[in-house]
Amino acid sequence: MRNALFEKIEPLGKLVALEMGKILPEGIGEVQEYIDIADYAVGLSRMLNGKVIPSERPGHMMMEMWNPLGVVGVISAFNFPVAVYGWNSALSLVCGNSVVWKGAPTTSLTSVAVTKILAEVLESNGLPGALCSLATGGADIGHAIAKDKRVNLVSFTGSTNIGRQVGLTVQERFGKHILELGGNNAIIVHKDADTDLAVRSILFAAVGTAGQRCTTTRRLFLHEDIHDTFIERLIKAYGQITVGNPLEQGILCGPLHTKAAVAAYEQGIADVKAQGGKIIHGGNALRHLPGNFVEPTITSISHDAPVVHREIFAPILHTIKFSDINQAVEWNNEVGQGLSSSLFTTNPENIFRWIGPSGSDTGIVNVNIPTNGAEIGGAFGGEKETGGGPGEQLAALIPANAVDSGRPSEPGHRRRMPFRSAHLPKTAAGRRVLGKVDAELLEAL
Repeated sequence: MRNALFEKIEPLGKLVALEMGKILPEGIGEVQEYIDIADYAVGLSRMLNGKVIPSERPGHMMMEMWNPLGVVGVISAFNFPVAVYGWNSALSLVCGNSVVWKGAPTTSLTSVAVTKILAEVLESNGLPGALCSLATGGADIGHAIAKDKRVNLVSFTGSTNIGRQVGLTVQERFGKHILELGGNNAIIVHKDADTDLAVRSILFAAVGTAGQRCTTTRRLFLHEDIHDTFIERLIKAYGQITVGNPLEQGILCGPLHTKAAVAAYEQGIADVKAQGGKIIHGGNALRHLPGNFVEPTITSISHDAPVVHREIFAPILHTIKFSDINQAVEWNNEVGQGLSSSLFTTNPENIFRWIGPSGSDTGIVNVNIPTNGAEIGGAFGGEKETGGGPGEQLAALIPANAVDSGRPSEPGHRRRMPFRSAHLPKTAAGRRVLGKVDAELLEAL
């Protein structure tokens, strides 16, 4: 699969750019993410180890092993029509699960292309292409996946409102779910920060993918000592952004995905003005361009304005002045979402406070880098209204099953099948059960 995706990285990346709207380097980069996670999953497949755990009971042992769930349902969003499925699919497959995928209805061509690539690889290796199945359609398909008891785990990526409904539907049947929902991510720039690095990072984090990443920076807290000069530099940087056809070289910002997204952008601009804020750069839909193009926008507004606490999936960056690092951390944490955040500082004391228990409450906490993006080898996910927290994906895909082994009461009798799987309540260490083990078995282990 990895090699097949690599062979088609250019055309598939162009399809992503054409259908989703992100610029071509981002489209190709997204396919590369799937390739990278495939490499990672292959290595991970050799490390899905169980445990042999010492028992406090004489002559007993505890053993933990991992078994596949069965069917994993993946409901992905339009903004990453390849990568999000890739994360879920690659890990699901190496854990022994089959996958049924519902992509966004506005990126169906990409979903079909990826599925065909995978099916060809599976079938050429004597496996059914249906191991990676696709069901295109709207909300009715997603609801069916969430409700179906045969789908053992549902991984949903999308808005908090829809994710809440998916989570409740899956929970009603006591299924498992992974939720990757909205973000209202903030960057704090302290007075001792490297401002050159901060300006470049914020530009990329706030404008990349036309503000349509769950990890896009939407709030910017600037220390009062550097606020004015930093805003001047940021506006100058914004002035160099080219908006246009995402397939053209040199374009840095493509269109919004739909006309509804443009309407949400315009409503956000109106709300900023109505709630006492002002537009200091941008603020207009680009009607003269054919498509859903808008200006990357910078606002100045109060930290507690309702529009600031709402995720708008568009390139709108709210800037807010702060006087004390504790105040900035408090404002970072006051929104309902909790995906990603970043602090720019050169002070180790600030860094360790930021990443500690009294610092940022997001699932991904960064220092001196943008909020957007993630590394495949680390946990990805958010807290609060963003979902169930980072690091739960793999554990959810391969539930621990306990193993019970013991010597029967009849003297001299040996079990032909010494192990019996038992599904027990989950604990922090996994499901486990005590059992006697005879000397021969213990030696073999």
